[in-house]
Amino acid sequence: MATPPGRTAPFHSVRYALRLLETIAGHPDGIRADELGQATGLPPNQQDQLLRMLVAEGYAREPFENVFAPGEALLMLSGGASAGDGTGDDGDGEESRRRFRDERLQRALDALRDSLNAPVYLARYADGELEVPRISDTPDAPGVNEWVDFRSAAHATAIGKCLLSQLDHDGRQDHLARHRAARLTSRTITDRRVLLTTLDRQPPTVPVLDFQEYAVGTLCAAVPLTAGSTVGCLALSLPIGEAHRLRRAAEELNRQAASALLSLSL
Repeated sequence: MATPPGRTAPFHSVRYALRLLETIAGHPDGIRADELGQATGLPPNQQDQLLRMLVAEGYAREPFENVFAPGEALLMLSGGASAGDGTGDDGDGEESRRRFRDERLQRALDALRDSLNAPVYLARYADGELEVPRISDTPDAPGVNEWVDFRSAAHATAIGKCLLSQLDHDGRQDHLARHRAARLTSRTITDRRVLLTTLDRQPPTVPVLDFQEYAVGTLCAAVPLTAGSTVGCLALSLPIGEAHRLRRAAEELNRQAASALLSLSL
């Protein structure tokens, strides 16, 4: 059965974008688009779309028509000095690259927030615990009130279930053994077997949805965001009055996740 368009786009797009960047990085003076296609094997339409994204994000630049060279962001993240900043491979240079990467990631999250008109969350599962290190929200689109610590509510949130679904069976069992599945609303799944079955049946390319399982009046959606060995996800939340927007917003989050994932991957 064919995969619905867009559902695997973030993962495929980032893999292909990294392939393009690897080739471009090897040609500091620039490489023609047709040579890029020969080197990467990407279809022209797909390559053109990704190149536009890379140029817009500053990872590549187009000094001449249909000629692409490493952009300022790629040079910075790969360890080269940004023009005129004097950074090298010392500790200060590494700190500058870390800050630069963090700024680009936050910018990607803010762009998603504005595009979706909803708060956006970046979450990960590390050292046996759920973490939500970044939230991009506004007064008009506020984040969820964390009335129960997210670390203890993985069973009841789209974020938590999206992260747990990326773990193996033993990892899920270990987490649930340390965090009892408490009932937070009338919709919360508390039966471990039912929860594990739900996680087993979650397709990896389909957004996870939460219909008032964590908090009454709040809906959430999350999509996997895997960079290397990191288990992560992007999520959004909406008030119950905007329930009609949830599925479409979740699909849009999935389609637009590539820029955030690329920031994590580099």
